[in-house]
Parts: sequence; C-alpha cells; structure tokens
Amino acid sequence: MATEVVVVGGGFAGLEAAFYLRWRAAGRVRITLVSSEPQFYFKPNSIYIPFGLDPGRLLLPIGPAAERAGIRFVTARLEGMDPQEGRLFLASGSPSHLAYDYLIIATGARMRPEEIPGLGDHAAQIWTADQMLDLRGRLRKLVELARQGHRQQVLFLVPPNNRCSGPLYELVFMLDSWLRRQGVRRQVDISYATYEKGYIQAFGPRLNEVVELEFARRGIHGVRNWIAQEVLPNVVRFAHGETLPYDLLISFPPYVASTWLPPLPADDRGFLRTELSTRQVVGYPHIFAAGDAADFPVKQAYLAMLQADAAAEQVAARILGTEPQQVFEPTSMCIMEQFDTATFAHVPLRLTGDPQRPVEVDERANGRYRVGVSPLWRMGKKLLGYYLPWRFRNGLPFHAGKPWAAMEAGLKVMSTLLAR
Repeated sequence: MATEVVVVGGGFAGLEAAFYLRWRAAGRVRITLVSSEPQFYFKPNSIYIPFGLDPGRLLLPIGPAAERAGIRFVTARLEGMDPQEGRLFLASGSPSHLAYDYLIIATGARMRPEEIPGLGDHAAQIWTADQMLDLRGRLRKLVELARQGHRQQVLFLVPPNNRCSGPLYELVFMLDSWLRRQGVRRQVDISYATYEKGYIQAFGPRLNEVVELEFARRGIHGVRNWIAQEVLPNVVRFAHGETLPYDLLISFPPYVASTWLPPLPADDRGFLRTELSTRQVVGYPHIFAAGDAADFPVKQAYLAMLQADAAAEQVAARILGTEPQQVFEPTSMCIMEQFDTATFAHVPLRLTGDPQRPVEVDERANGRYRVGVSPLWRMGKKLLGYYLPWRFRNGLPFHAGKPWAAMEAGLKVMSTLLAR
C-alpha cells in the first residue's frame, strides 16, 4: 500500500519537495500538493518587473506540472491541523480535510511592515507582483520629475527582522544603471540604509566588500547598523537619532510566517522549529518543514530548495527502508543582477546561536566560499531563470538528474574562472 504524503505550499520549497519525492520514491508514495495559489511565482526574477518585465512571464500553473508528475493538486488554504491524528483542515476548496502519513510544510512567509510605524504607508515594497508594478509606476514618475529639473532622493531601507535583503541590493544597483541609461542619474541622489552591521551581513565579508566598492563606483551613499524606528512623510528616523530624507522610499519589510500552526513548536515569528540537518519539526517525527516556513534564519529560494530536498529525502528513505542520501547543509548560491554586471556568491553557512547574528560564513568549508563580479554572470542568472521554470513545468526537481549535474558543472567552471 502506498504511503500518503501531503506537501503544503506552492513556492520553491513546496514544489521542489513534491517533485523530488516523486523522483525518489515513485510507485511507493501517493503525494498530494496543497497550495493557496494555483500558480507558482518565480520571485527571484521579479526584480525585472519595475524596469518593464511582464509579471505574467513569471507565473507557472501548478496543476499541469503536478499532473505530469502524477501528483494530486488541491488549491486550498491550510486552516489548521491535528498532528496526533495526522489530519489537515482546509479553509477553502475540496476536500475539507486531508489525512497523511508524512507531512512537509512549506507555507512560506509574509511581510509585516506595521512593525516599523509608517513603513506600510510611505514605502514602496517588493514582495508581490502588484507591489513591483507599483514601483514601476513610481520610478517612471521619478524619471519624469528628474527630466523636469526636480532633484530626487531615493532611499533604500532594510529594517530589522528582514530575512532576505539580497533583492534590495540588486534593485539599488539596477536602478543606478537604469537611471544612467535614462540620462537622469545626475538628478537623482541614491542612499541605502540597513540595520545590518555589514552589507548582506549573513553572506560574509567578501560580499560586504563587493557592495562597498559598488557603492563607491556608483556614487551611492550607504550606511550600516542604522535601525529604522519610524517612517514619516519624506524622512526616516533611526534609533540613534539620525534621519534620512527621501522622495521615494523602497523597502523590504520584516518577515513573519505566513501560516501559524499550533500546536507545532515555533519561534516568536511563527517559524517552525526544526532539526537542522533533517528538517524534521522538533518533537514530530512524521512532520517536516522547509523553506521560509521553517526556522533557518535566512530566507532564500536556493536555501529553500536545499531544505526541501533534505526533507523529501528523509521521507523517501523511510518509505524505501534505506539510509538518506543527503541532509541539509546550509549553502547559499546567488547571482546578484546589476544590469551592467553581476555578482556571484557561493556561501557555506553555519548557525552561531547569537540572535543578533544568527548565521555566518562557515570558514571550515575550505575553498567553497567564493565571490566574483563579472558581466558574464548575467548569463548565468539568465540560464538559471530558464532552467528552473523548465524543470518545475515538467514536474521535475531542480537538484536532481543529469540536467542538474550539467548545470552544476557549468557553474563550478564559471566560479573557478570568475570568482575567488
């Protein structure tokens, strides 16, 4: 009799977990994938929307992809659960409840701008496609005013409890390049303020150095360890008494879990407590959590998929009666778009136990911490932007099979030549 596995979540972690589990344990498992949205949103490339990309190009219907993989797909919102009985309760759609032998939770995160008074009222945010389209309109207005001779001030803001600041760094560099192409860069002052003690703090000193050099090259005023306290019309106040002005404020707000699931153990932001290597929810041997729903401090697509693979591998091994072939080893890989060039980073991470700096570069991973800047990395980002949707569209996991082996080999060659 096939084992019943339910995966909840239609983002990177949810789709990767479902497709990986099907790939590893086909014929021994029945998988139901539950998502509150009928489409997968390829969020890493949403950074192009403010500069003209049609957001419809980033949407992938989940139903046909799941069908190709032989996975049952249910569009519904998770309302609650009974972990003792192995049952989920759905707030919408049909059926109203689901039974499971194993459960993988990948319900993601959401933004909570109200943690910073005034942030939600005054800042352009970058979480949804609609917010990116709104930013597009604000940038066009900015250019119009600059061409009319009105000097403009753009402020990028990373407040405390943001768990993935990378896209905001991409946007500040992309904006600089785009404004130069529009011929108005000299009319626009750009500032960047972050609560982090180092730029992209979680990813170590090399990326901090890259950002410092890029800010200097582009004439961007950057400040670190500035903790936003209040956002007022046209000015941000910080905890140490300083202020920064703006005409356009662009921010990535604090993160919280999108779905709170008592009685499962969670931190004060709703992120599920897990065992690091296996992604098992603490105290619940048949429940796993991956991606932004779980307690790993950095929220990023690549890390989410690594967690999903580890969780699905644990379930597959138990079903097949084998030893797991992999565990979660925290490693970030990203390519930071800048329009005129791009930055690649491969960063092995470790937990520190310090709430103020919860992760750091794992210096024990000799030679695996690599950072490089080159226009050629833009090609790598485009390849990943085609490869991943192609895999998901066909009901296949990202990190598996010969295509991934070829992609990984290509990235290793590029990183050897273009990173240090």
